[in-house]
Amino acid sequence: MGKYFTMLIGAVALFAAFSAQAITADELIAKNAAARGGSDKIKAIKTLKFDGKMHIIGGFGSIDLDVVMYQKAPDKVRMEATVQGMTSVQAWDGSEAWQIAPFRGRVAPERMSADDAKALADGAPISGQLIGYKARGSKVEYLGTEDVEGTQAHKLKVTLKNGDVLYVYLDPDYFLEIRTVSQTEVRGTQVEVVTDYGDFRKVAGVYFPFLVTAHAEGGDGGTQKITIEKAEANIPIPDSLFEFPTETGAKAKAAK
Repeated sequence: MGKYFTMLIGAVALFAAFSAQAITADELIAKNAAARGGSDKIKAIKTLKFDGKMHIIGGFGSIDLDVVMYQKAPDKVRMEATVQGMTSVQAWDGSEAWQIAPFRGRVAPERMSADDAKALADGAPISGQLIGYKARGSKVEYLGTEDVEGTQAHKLKVTLKNGDVLYVYLDPDYFLEIRTVSQTEVRGTQVEVVTDYGDFRKVAGVYFPFLVTAHAEGGDGGTQKITIEKAEANIPIPDSLFEFPTETGAKAKAAK
C-alpha cells in the first residue's frame, strides 16, 4: 500500500507542476491585453496626461506633492512634482533624459546620466512592458505562480533590451497587473523597486491603475503613494514638452 501511496503522491505533484506551466507567457500577455480593454484600444491611445497627488513617507517624516505625468507614444514621458511653489521635472524624450531638481538647489535643466535615465525609459511605453515586448527587443518568461499578499499571482520575468529585469505579477482572475518588481543596474549597484497597483479605472476604454504605491528595497527613500485624480487621453501634447529645454525655448516660455 505504501508503494502505491507514494506513486499517487508523485503523480499529483507531477500534475500540479504540469498545470502550473500549462499556460504560456504569450497567452498570459494576451489575457492581460484583453482584460485592460483590448489591443486595438490600447494601441489607439497616443497620449496620456495624469493629474494627482503623491504622498511620501520616510524617516524624514512625510510630504505631499501635486504630480502631473505626460506620456506620448511610442516612448516619451515627463513627470512633474510640485510643492510650496517649486516644481521638479524629469523627462525622457525617447533617446535621452533630463531633469530640473529645485529641491536640491538645481533650478537649471540638466541632462541625466544613462544609468539615472533607465527608470524613466523603462516606464515610458503607454502600453507597459508586456504588450509589444518583442518589438522592443525584450524577452518574457513565465515563472509559474507566487504569493502576493494572499493572491497566487502569475509571475512573468521581462528582460529588457538594456539588461534591466522587470517581474510582473498578474491577478489570476482578472489578469491585471497587481505588482511589479524592477531590478535596474545603476552605477554598478542593483536597485530594486517594488510597485503595487490598484483602483483600476477606464481611460479611453482602457484600464489604468489610479492608485500606485512604490518603495525601494533596502533604500531610505521611504514609500511613495500616488493617487490619480484626473486622466485624459489623446490630447495634444507637443514633442517639445519632453525635449531638453533650449535657451530660445526657455525665453519664449518666460515671455508668455
